[in-house]
Amino acid sequence: MSAADEILDIVDENDQVTGQSPRGEAYARGLRHRCVFVQARDTEGRIFVHRRTASKLVFPSLYDMFVGGVVGAGEDYGAAALREAEEELGVSGLPRPRYLFKFLYDDGAGRSWWSAVYEVTCELPVRPQAEEVAWHDFLAEDEVRRRLRDWEWVPDGLAAYERLTAFRSRG
Repeated sequence: MSAADEILDIVDENDQVTGQSPRGEAYARGLRHRCVFVQARDTEGRIFVHRRTASKLVFPSLYDMFVGGVVGAGEDYGAAALREAEEELGVSGLPRPRYLFKFLYDDGAGRSWWSAVYEVTCELPVRPQAEEVAWHDFLAEDEVRRRLRDWEWVPDGLAAYERLTAFRSRG
């Protein structure tokens, strides 16, 4: 099954399921669905940063400081966070990511999804999926901040990063 054929729950502005749709159709029609964002850090506290492959359905070839993706139909956010983190990092046996908060991403141009943000420490050697990740490294937080203005980032990841920064500053 291709990524476009994966079945997603379609949700309303309150994150209540209203139906289901294949991923490709959900994207094409701008149907609101669910996503997870997992900030993965190594044991030194550096953030996993990667550039998406050119073949990705959404935001091809852009940089991201989260791993994650869509929540499948009937799947809960926590299970999706662990599945997506292990898939994208290329590891198994990752601890369950810690839930931080949820927000409604809306780019104002028809792309909207409920976004649950998590964090996890990865003590395992990463082997990212070649079909998902074109380049990767663990970068210190100040290096990520410096790269914000130099690299082209996925807009939903930037929105999650801004909210995460505000969330952490409230301590």
